[in-house]
Amino acid sequence: MAVPVSTNTPILRVGLAGLGTVGSAVWKRLTSQKDLLQQRTGTEIRVDQVAVRNPKRAKEIGVPENLTTADWRTLVANPDLEVVVELIGGTTDAFELIKTSLQNGKHVITANKALLAEHGAELFATALKNQRHLLFEASVAGGIPIIRALREGLVANRILSIHGIINGTCNYILTRMNEAGLEFKDALAEAKEKGYAEADDSLDVDGHDTAHKAAVLAALAYGFWVPQGELYTEGLRAVEKQDIVYARKLGYGLKLLAIIKTDSDGAVEVRVHPTLIPQSNVLASVSGVFNAVLVRGDVVGDTLYYGRGAGGDPTASAVVSDLAQIAAHFPQEQKARNVGHEALHSRLKTMDEIVSRYYLRLLVVDRPGVLADVARVLASRQIGISSVIQPEAHAGETTPLILMLHDAPESQLKAAISEISTIGAVKAPPVHLRVEDFE
Repeated sequence: MAVPVSTNTPILRVGLAGLGTVGSAVWKRLTSQKDLLQQRTGTEIRVDQVAVRNPKRAKEIGVPENLTTADWRTLVANPDLEVVVELIGGTTDAFELIKTSLQNGKHVITANKALLAEHGAELFATALKNQRHLLFEASVAGGIPIIRALREGLVANRILSIHGIINGTCNYILTRMNEAGLEFKDALAEAKEKGYAEADDSLDVDGHDTAHKAAVLAALAYGFWVPQGELYTEGLRAVEKQDIVYARKLGYGLKLLAIIKTDSDGAVEVRVHPTLIPQSNVLASVSGVFNAVLVRGDVVGDTLYYGRGAGGDPTASAVVSDLAQIAAHFPQEQKARNVGHEALHSRLKTMDEIVSRYYLRLLVVDRPGVLADVARVLASRQIGISSVIQPEAHAGETTPLILMLHDAPESQLKAAISEISTIGAVKAPPVHLRVEDFE
């Protein structure tokens, strides 16, 4: 049912920068859902100007020619716009676009997690100074409303931990390695063929995309921006099919996990790496291109957020939800809210301080005393062994030796691995993976 036209209905005038996959989906949803959004917010959300480099693109999706401009600076300078939606990507022009828009008195909505991770502190300070919103629901986990959950739904909680599968490309690759027995390179090739991975795959498979999102979540949870150079990031390139097979035998699945948590002293750890997860944990069952974020609050306990983490429509859904939030309170202004300006005296832990359980795989000569030699090195570092797998082999042949280790500081584990590498019976560099038990 169409919403009755009222001369008293306020109009929120929007400038849209970028008509890529997400920008095009935002235009389409604002057009197709126009009446529904007005009914729910009491405000007409109207796109008055679109910045797009290729005018053919605008014509293809039905943007009127009189609304388009080839220069985003024209859009930013337009005094009639109340909101600018930044969907051009990158960290150079996008930074200037967002900062200038805020300085010009416009609210800004972005999906640009890389920009926020790199310049979030400055941009949110600019937003606060100019009393304008900088909203970013689409920057993490696509259509999953994890940002709003942390800022509003869980506001009464001290966040104890966040564990996130927040890159669909990596999750698809690990799913195919597990279910189809593919090696990494073959699973990556399949992901590219299906359009789940870019030709330049480094942003996804080397963990950088996940690290950008982890920085945003950490700022929301603990009030400070982690410098990207200090955020431990390890991707999938070293993951082998055999480790997924052994992990499954031990009762674990393997996921690229963003881990963000604090201890009783307020020290915070933020890290991204392949992680063994108990098969009994709900995150282990998240497959394909889906994302999931498990948040533990001190009041509510565990809450799970699950859905599609990328793609035009899921991301557009998050962008439009930010627009609707502004529209619902328009023209009255809400108090601008900052991110990363009220750190609770937190300190970022170094990786050497991290305490974890570990999976350790060695390639050893099958002869008496090898396991005892390895156990002796581990014991000298106060690292216990909880279980062992060693496939049968003929005496003198090489065979994998898989050990599950008890909790140990990362620094002690690295020192032990360095010493184990010098044992004559160890014939290849040791492989280790961290284990998360969610205790």
